[in-house]
Amino acid sequence: MKTGILFDLDGTLLNTLDDLTDSVNHTLVQYGCPERSLEEVRQFIGNGARHLIRKALPGGESEEYVTQVLADYQTYYAAHTQVKTCPYEGILDALKAIGEKYPIAIVSNKPDRAVKILCADYFPGVYALGEAPDCPRKPAPDMLYKAQKAIGVDSFIYVGDSEVDVLTAKNAGAKCLSVLWGFRDRADMEEVGGQYFCEKPADLLSKLEEMM
Repeated sequence: MKTGILFDLDGTLLNTLDDLTDSVNHTLVQYGCPERSLEEVRQFIGNGARHLIRKALPGGESEEYVTQVLADYQTYYAAHTQVKTCPYEGILDALKAIGEKYPIAIVSNKPDRAVKILCADYFPGVYALGEAPDCPRKPAPDMLYKAQKAIGVDSFIYVGDSEVDVLTAKNAGAKCLSVLWGFRDRADMEEVGGQYFCEKPADLLSKLEEMM
């Protein structure tokens, strides 16, 4: 049986928080809305761009209004994805070591366009999939199944940094390795059933192999 490793992107492989916060605040200012703190945006991330914008807005807006703000945010963010964003320390080495032994892919609730821009630069050659109209976002398991098929594996472990990732793996009937350097605390992931944890990128390969 061939096993693959699927990775979340934001908070797992890349620290995107500063660029996300700057893009959210740039957009909010254009609409006369108060800016959000880094910590607030951290808590809003994980359920896709629409959820991020809906939470960042003051509240009570129509879905049509949210759609308009979202479109402007996505345009701005697509042009500013790599101002402050960078891989977490040790991630590139860890991914190289894992990729030499197992097929890997990246699956994110970030818009597909932004995912492909970032991954082409930081993780060239790795299959990467973001949120798109033809595939429900996490915690639905569809994106994981699509990645599984693309890299040709019979089973997989999913690596993420949030409760959404734990639930996504559960919905896909897979194990989730939760990393502790990302956007959520251990308690958030334990609350929804997280069982496996990794404290630093250098331990990723050994932790994954313990789970197999």
